[in-house]
Amino acid sequence: MLDLRYRTILSVAIPLMASSFIQSIVMITDSSFLSRYGIVAYDAAGNGGMIFVTLFVALMGMSDGSQILMARRIGEKKEHLLAQIFGTTLLINLIIAAVLLIGIQLFLPDLIRSFTHNHAIAESEIVFVRIRSFGLLFSMITLSINSYFLAMGKTYMILVSAAIIAVTNILLDYGLIFGNLGMPSMGIAGAAYASMLADGAGMVFISLALIASNDRKRHKLFKGLRYNTDSLKSLLKIGSPITLQLLVALITWTVFFIWIEQKGEYELTVSQTIRTLYFLAFVPIWGFSSTTKTYISQYLGNKSYDDIKTIHKRIQILTVVFLFGLFHGAIFYPEFLVGLINPKEEYIQGSAELLQYISGSILIYGIASVYFQTISGSGNTRVTFYIETISVAIYIVSAYLFIKVFQWDIYSVWTVEYVYFIIMGLLSVGYLRLFDWKTKSI
Repeated sequence: MLDLRYRTILSVAIPLMASSFIQSIVMITDSSFLSRYGIVAYDAAGNGGMIFVTLFVALMGMSDGSQILMARRIGEKKEHLLAQIFGTTLLINLIIAAVLLIGIQLFLPDLIRSFTHNHAIAESEIVFVRIRSFGLLFSMITLSINSYFLAMGKTYMILVSAAIIAVTNILLDYGLIFGNLGMPSMGIAGAAYASMLADGAGMVFISLALIASNDRKRHKLFKGLRYNTDSLKSLLKIGSPITLQLLVALITWTVFFIWIEQKGEYELTVSQTIRTLYFLAFVPIWGFSSTTKTYISQYLGNKSYDDIKTIHKRIQILTVVFLFGLFHGAIFYPEFLVGLINPKEEYIQGSAELLQYISGSILIYGIASVYFQTISGSGNTRVTFYIETISVAIYIVSAYLFIKVFQWDIYSVWTVEYVYFIIMGLLSVGYLRLFDWKTKSI
């Protein structure tokens, strides 16, 4: 079981943060390439990427559930059950990936055309998402293996896999978007192919890493690899609410961007730039969120309840320190950060002011997420779904009022981020203080 030293916490979180940072750099690079290729491609890839990620979280939810279950079994000293959980995770992720792929190819194009005002953006989105969706078949394997490594707190291989994905994606972006390196010039389609093939490269590496792992041999992961009804029930019980929670959140954010697109091209372009930089701020938050789930699940499995406050305090301190270190540019030199994404003069000032404004909401989220992920790591994922649903309901009503009714400028519209993170934090703290959540059996 993991100990509570700062060094150990960082040994789990830093590879995850580095992995998220690499993915953010990929997103920034994608946006930078496409903004220079054309504004339509830039906006379409932004919206198309949001749609893809919204569907992709169905796989993430089950993998998060698998991580929580396996970490709990490690804390309970029942590591012989890991193979059953892992095998069940692979099976259910395969089914989800196949269903999503078919749905994207057959039904999503008409849906995109129905809610996108700009015809050129809509058609480019369709091209992007149709190609990008084949990466789900690679990701279902990668996420399943990642959940195993995350449950043990061994995250180094996840970092290396992310680095391989990033390097592959950037090289293919450079080649396939503009026609460099002897490759055809494919524009937004090239960006989609680059991301999809990069997912494949990452999957190959993480699979080889698992095969070579001593932990895999110790847990007899392949020998015990089989479908198990009890594991399926537990995984669905824990993973389904996480999937629904992530879907609700991302569908809401997708709707938010659709409304912004309907507001105007300037507002959409500024918001796409902020969205890209937003994910850079999420790097330490996501890294420590995953670390929180593993720690909480292991310590509850071991019935070490008195250590929970120490886990909270240390992870929150580290989150704030790393947030400031990585995202201080949003406060002190936002024009420089914005210029890296979209160098066009007409967008820089508005984007920089907006980036400064929302930076406070990120700090609130960083602190609140530790409480939220504690509930998730305890196995009370139905509660996190309820908290998410209430928070996004208030968020979407606020967004509708700000955009459609009050018709605020884009700077003021983004106040909804403060609304969302504050509500989520208050509900999470309230639940942890008022209810018995530590003794839940999963």
